[in-house]
Parts: sequence; structure tokens; C-alpha cells
Amino acid sequence: MPAFSVVIPAMNEAGNIGRLVVEIHETLTDDPPAEIIVIDDGSDDATADELRAAMAQVPALRVLRHDRRSGQSAAVRSGVRAARAEVIVTMDGDGQNPPADIPKLLAALADGPAGEPALVNGWRTGRKASGSRRLASRFANRVRQWALKDDCPDSGCGLKAFWRENYLALPFFATMHRFMPALFGLYGRQTATVEVGDRARDAGASKYTNWKRGLDGAFDLLAFTWLRSRTRTPVATEIER
Repeated sequence: MPAFSVVIPAMNEAGNIGRLVVEIHETLTDDPPAEIIVIDDGSDDATADELRAAMAQVPALRVLRHDRRSGQSAAVRSGVRAARAEVIVTMDGDGQNPPADIPKLLAALADGPAGEPALVNGWRTGRKASGSRRLASRFANRVRQWALKDDCPDSGCGLKAFWRENYLALPFFATMHRFMPALFGLYGRQTATVEVGDRARDAGASKYTNWKRGLDGAFDLLAFTWLRSRTRTPVATEIER
């Protein structure tokens, strides 16, 4: 049984994903033992070939492939459901999250699913994105914090650690990966943030534009506000005879 599972959503990440998997394997070694799960979300470039080559080199690698492109949140969900470990670490498939930061997240996570913090969220320092993308991200984070009071400076960071049981208890929706601190908070759980690094892409381009992220973010924020207004989380206690 692995001590934790690293879950990586990937869509058209040829030139990045194979190198990232090998780096994770070499960084984490086998102490504690970890498995690496990559979910290929309908790539139509050479991502599948890179993963097949990596499987021959990294015994801990498992690869899932969606039958149709479904988005980052759906890919994370598929990976978490398939994970054999009870502790999950997520990271982006573009190689911008340094695997060397994974132990910091694990060290800050609660010892069990009932403890706090239930979620450890990375906080990227020294962003390597373009100036306009950094400004857009900063603006979006401020609007989200103002509206949701999730007290997280970088909810969009792909590096996260949590207990599988707690994640699967959350309601699923596309783009939920952007609202993880707010979702955990909605269910009475605490989030800690840990500063992590950020790297430039070696290949390819981001799948998100500022306009698309802005429009999707505004719609999702309204939808999450509705979800929060309709969520009830009572504690049910069984009465003894």
C-alpha cells in the first residue's frame, strides 16, 4: 500500500509529462512509498506515447485515460477515485509545480482525515507566468477572497494535499479545483497554505486564456455562491435505546 498518491491531470502535455513523472520518481524515491497516477484527459498530441515510455521506467506510475475530454476537475476526480493511498497530492501536468515541494505539503497535513488542516494548498511565490497572467491571477484571487472569505491567497495552485476520504465527501462539479479551500471551508474544514516554487513551462502553452478564465471564473463564482446558500451540514447523532 503506497503512503500517498500523486494525482496529475494532463491534456496535451507532450514534452512535459514524461519528464515530470521521472522527476517525481527520482525526487520521492521509495521512502515513503508513493504511487503516481496520470489521467490523460483526451490528449491528441504525443502525451500518451510519453506516458507509455515512462511506464517502462517508473514502476509506480499508473495511467488512466478518459474516453472524452472532460476538464481538469474531472481528471483529478478520476485519479483520486482510482488512488490506492488514503493521502492524495495533486499537481499540474505542465511541470510548473516542483516535485521537491511535495514533502512540505505532506508535513503540514493533519495526521488523519478527522484532523486539521484537512487541506494544504500551495502558494506559488516567484510566479513565472507573463505579467498579464500574473495580474489576472492576482485580481481573480482578490475577488474570490472577497466573495468567499476562503482566506487562501492562491486557490488556483495545482499543488495540494488532502485525505482521499475528505475529498470524496465534497460535491463534484467541473472547475471545483479552483474552489477547494472554499469547499473544504463549506464543510467546516480548515485549509493551511504552504509557500511553493513555480517554474516556467519547458514545452507547450497554457490551456487557459485570461478572457476565458475571467468569464468562467465569474460564472463559477455565482454558481458557488448559490451552492453555499443551499448547503446544510448538520451533525446527526443516533439516540441510544
